[in-house]
Amino acid sequence: MVDPKPFLTSIFEAAVAAADPERTIREHLPQPPKGRTIVIGAGKGAAQMAAAFEKVWEGPLEGLVVTRYGYGAPTQRIEVIEAAHPVPDKAGLEAGQRLLRQVEGLSADDLVVALVCGGGSALLPAPAGSLTLEDEIAVNEALLASGAPISVMNAIRKHVSAIKGGRLAARAHPARVVSLIVSDIPGDNPALVASGPTVPDAASRADALKAIKTYGIDLPKAVMEHLNSPEADAPHPDDERFARNEVKLIASAAVSLEAAAAEAKRQGIEAVILSDSIEGEAREVGSVHAAIAREIATRNRPFSKPVLLLSGGETTVTLRAKGKGGRNSEFLLSFALGIDGFAGIHALAADTDGIDGSEDNAGAFCDGETVRRMRSAGIDARALLAANNAWTAFDAVDDLFVPGPTGTNVNDLRAILVR
Repeated sequence: MVDPKPFLTSIFEAAVAAADPERTIREHLPQPPKGRTIVIGAGKGAAQMAAAFEKVWEGPLEGLVVTRYGYGAPTQRIEVIEAAHPVPDKAGLEAGQRLLRQVEGLSADDLVVALVCGGGSALLPAPAGSLTLEDEIAVNEALLASGAPISVMNAIRKHVSAIKGGRLAARAHPARVVSLIVSDIPGDNPALVASGPTVPDAASRADALKAIKTYGIDLPKAVMEHLNSPEADAPHPDDERFARNEVKLIASAAVSLEAAAAEAKRQGIEAVILSDSIEGEAREVGSVHAAIAREIATRNRPFSKPVLLLSGGETTVTLRAKGKGGRNSEFLLSFALGIDGFAGIHALAADTDGIDGSEDNAGAFCDGETVRRMRSAGIDARALLAANNAWTAFDAVDDLFVPGPTGTNVNDLRAILVR
């Protein structure tokens, strides 16, 4: 039988390798233009995407991308700026302004290549109208704490921004814009990745206002006044400024999950992909996954063991307290409670970009003995789950998974081995 932790780590590595930026960008290069080539981008893997683009592009280019602090990569012709994530800062504000200036004054003969991946929303603050950076930070924090799905967050974010919701591409008109997108979004809607700086979607200002009411999101007075004015309206997908543009999805959770399943089978373990687009409250999704694992462990159904269960997507966390952790750690702590005492079940939940929430771990490992080990370490797993403090629980038993920045982001990977 396989050794669980090295096996699960190899599954994660296979998923990440399938989204390698150099290979995926090479396969989706646009035709060179008659004029200039300008590269722009944002996200936690944007620097690695920029470095890869430089390697495979034949011809002159210039540009600028923004990524998270510590996620930079060496480049020669494309400048890399680092900024804060998940809460925006002044460095991100400056980067957003510079990106907007980068695409001004272009002609129809010029090409703009947008390298976009997850994390770009926080890395590109650009308050619209009279709003301030503090207003956009307040919006970001409220959305992160709301438990709202990514589509709802995007509908709101793009209406308080001067760069999101296709506005960056609109600024580049009449140049042709080709967006190379690494999707971290359930369902792979490119307009939702990084709140779509170069890809508009159809969500209206009325949709944003309805979502704020539905989810009880408390936003500053200035933000609500802006959202209630026509100034907040975002470009529509049928705007003629987008007519020549192209959108290419170069990596996604679906492709990475298939690569992970292939690696499991190579090692002699059958794999089942439950879904690449699971959403919902992290702790509730964890409980459901635990129930499936228990059913396999005790009744050998709906799948025969040994088997590897795989799932992707993006869960959410409704903050009830100010503990440490992210959605993958929270998912896994709930899962660990659900399999407490069950032998032969091992799991890894991790974000493919290498960071889960605000700490330095991508996620964590667990098995049927994890909760017992936590009790022995003086940790009440259920209490820490209630306090959104999963990081502390897994840190106490040395089960955090810390691969470091991966250079890509196709969202969450959950791998559950039932031996």
